[in-house]
Amino acid sequence: MLLREAQVADIPAYMEVRFAVKENVLNNRSLVTHADNVDYLTRRGKGWVAEADGRIVGFAIADLQDHSIWALFVHPDYDRQGIGRALHDTMLNWYFSQTQEPVWLGTAPGTRAEAFYRKAGWWDLGLRPNGEVKFEMTAAAWRKH
Repeated sequence: MLLREAQVADIPAYMEVRFAVKENVLNNRSLVTHADNVDYLTRRGKGWVAEADGRIVGFAIADLQDHSIWALFVHPDYDRQGIGRALHDTMLNWYFSQTQEPVWLGTAPGTRAEAFYRKAGWWDLGLRPNGEVKFEMTAAAWRKH
């Protein structure tokens, strides 16, 4: 597996990963536009992609403006191979090298993603208005984990 910084040219390939996931499904594809992706990669934060077998199989994007994790997805064909954890750790190492502000994310309750974040040391802050579980990570907690 190769992990590298995401480029604007990667957006179509990593969005195929986004559309392939079985949990936290994006039901309305028009809600996440190409322009949104460009903004998150070039102005708001930074992203990474994981490549295997000559294709992008996972991606992650951190948002410094909103202090959130905008995306972390792995293609279902590549589940349980450490790709999500590698993306997660790379993203948080970068995030906390840029700011000491806590970072948050939301994910659907009862999913493997929820269990993943709990195991990775994220704190459950309760439910968001949209029904997702809201998690937070601080710089101090990340350094300890």
